[in-house]
Amino acid sequence: MSEWPVWVWVLIAICAVIIGLAAGLGSARLLDRLRLTSARSQVQEIADSARKEADNILKEAELKAKDEVFRRREDFNKELEEGRNKHREQERRLEKREDTIDQREKELSKKERAYEQHERKLKERRHELEKKHDEVETLRGEHLQKLLELSGLKRDEAEQRLLKRLETELSNEAAARIQKHEEMLHATAEEKARKILSLALQRYAADHTTDTTVSSVDIPSDDMKGRIIGREGRNIRTFEKCTGVDVIVDDTPGVVIVSAFDQVRRETARLALAKLIQDGRIHPSRIEEVVNETTQEMEKHILECGRAAVQEANVGPMHEKLVQLLGRLKFRTSYSQNVLQHSLEVAHLCGMMADELGLDSRIARRCGLLHDVGKAADHEMEGGHPKIGAELAKRHGETNKEVLHAIIGHHDDVTVDHVYTVLVAAADAISASRPGARRDTLEKYVKRLEELEAVASGFPGIEHAYAIQAGREVRVIADAGRINDADAVKVCHDIARAIEEQLNYPGEIKVTVVRETRAVEFAR
Repeated sequence: MSEWPVWVWVLIAICAVIIGLAAGLGSARLLDRLRLTSARSQVQEIADSARKEADNILKEAELKAKDEVFRRREDFNKELEEGRNKHREQERRLEKREDTIDQREKELSKKERAYEQHERKLKERRHELEKKHDEVETLRGEHLQKLLELSGLKRDEAEQRLLKRLETELSNEAAARIQKHEEMLHATAEEKARKILSLALQRYAADHTTDTTVSSVDIPSDDMKGRIIGREGRNIRTFEKCTGVDVIVDDTPGVVIVSAFDQVRRETARLALAKLIQDGRIHPSRIEEVVNETTQEMEKHILECGRAAVQEANVGPMHEKLVQLLGRLKFRTSYSQNVLQHSLEVAHLCGMMADELGLDSRIARRCGLLHDVGKAADHEMEGGHPKIGAELAKRHGETNKEVLHAIIGHHDDVTVDHVYTVLVAAADAISASRPGARRDTLEKYVKRLEELEAVASGFPGIEHAYAIQAGREVRVIADAGRINDADAVKVCHDIARAIEEQLNYPGEIKVTVVRETRAVEFAR
């Protein structure tokens, strides 16, 4: 075989390659057929699965469609039933309305028939009245003619005499009516004024304190008195010279007295002396320094008091100088009554009375607050405090005519032209005469209360009597064993009559008799 030529080997190789290719082609075709068969079977399976899924989807869709149709049919039936119910309800309402309308028509027809019958009767009565009127006129003419014939007067003369007589009678009646009306107006006005004043008094009840002309300063020990006096009295002389007060150092233990009628100076001296005692350094230069410092503090305190008063009275903005003058009124007294407290009380009373009368309460309060502002400078200017106060208020920016007139006219020094001046005068009198407000009326007030209690206690069967409400009421405690309910009513009446006869008092006094029975037992 090794002896074969090359071309044989090549031919053999070519044949082998051809055979290999043929075998490969055959196997490839076989594989392709196998793959095609497998693909066809898969396609058939997929198609069958798709048909099954499509059938399932179609069945589900049919079921859903049937359910939706059934649900919509139920909704439609429900809506249809609701519409039928509403329709039936509307029909029932319409039937009720028709019945109501029919009933109203029947009532209207009845009223129309009654009205026609009433109108017919009225026409008949009017006809009868007209007929009677004609008869009366005929009789009147006949009587008038007979009267003229009997009196011998002409018609004009008779009418003139009759008219003159009627005029005289009417003038007398008019005068009587006018007098009666004036009396009623006077009584009504007096009652209204009393009511306004009583309401103002009840709504505003201020505390009153009386100021004295001396102040006491506590000292830690009596050795301090010698330091206050100083060597040969130089400390006390310097202090009195700087403050303008009198310092009284006596045997009273633990106290030094500061005396002055000017309360600003007295309060300044009291505060300065208290500072010196607390500091312990008491000599002329230190005294002058502390007094000057205290004076400045006092000026600030006065301004703060004025601002507090303006704010409390609620009178609006005010010039600072007027505010300072109001603050100085805190250290000014009139019959031992604090003037600033009195001014605030007058302001509140004026505002309350103005509210009752329908006036401007702020203007009224402003008038009341400033009515005594002249007392803060009456020792520096000539004239009475109303005139001084009006000049100061006008000088420091007060332009309201009602306020200026109230300041100058609250003591009837000028002709009263404004209603606010009357309110200020009334409130000023009330504040000054209020029980306990001034020293000169306190004893009279206490005496009147004692007399009131004595009159009530003088009746038999009365255990106690107490004057309350500033003497406007007396509370009487009766002995339940000696006085029954009927006797209590009689005793109450008798006490009221006795008070009217024996005592003099403003306004009215309420008498209350209290009778009670108490049962007391002990559980043992």
